[in-house]
Amino acid sequence: MDLRVLAYDHPDAVKLLAEAQLELAARYGSEDETPMDAAQFASPKGLFLAAYLDDVPVACGAWRAHDGPDPLRPGDAEIKRMFVMASARGRGLARALLADLERTAAEAGRLRMVLETGDKQPEAIALYESAGYLEIPGFGYYKDEPESICYGKSLV
Repeated sequence: MDLRVLAYDHPDAVKLLAEAQLELAARYGSEDETPMDAAQFASPKGLFLAAYLDDVPVACGAWRAHDGPDPLRPGDAEIKRMFVMASARGRGLARALLADLERTAAEAGRLRMVLETGDKQPEAIALYESAGYLEIPGFGYYKDEPESICYGKSLV
């Protein structure tokens, strides 16, 4: 696996993000409507990673800085768009991406990683919980949705 930092609007990123949206639509009946801007994922306030196998993009993950409001706090980094193509699942790519997202966010001075996922993504829930993430109060676009689950993990 080769991890590469890409711009959020790089053609490989756009392809992976479109595939992620199709997966979310299949599970939830609609795509994720969380407002996002490519600039949020540019250094030093964010990062977009893509994983490649044999020079083919097969997975992605990103983080963006958040400094509030409550329950988010100064120094938070939010994980967005964790996704692995079905053909590449079961190889540890998501775990490797998650570790690199945590490492790069900590190196950028972020203190805690936070994320929102949904109850129809049991693979994601299992990954985050096994990596030490604990449930936190809801935040973000879907905070009032019953299927939304939010997690956090200290990076220090």
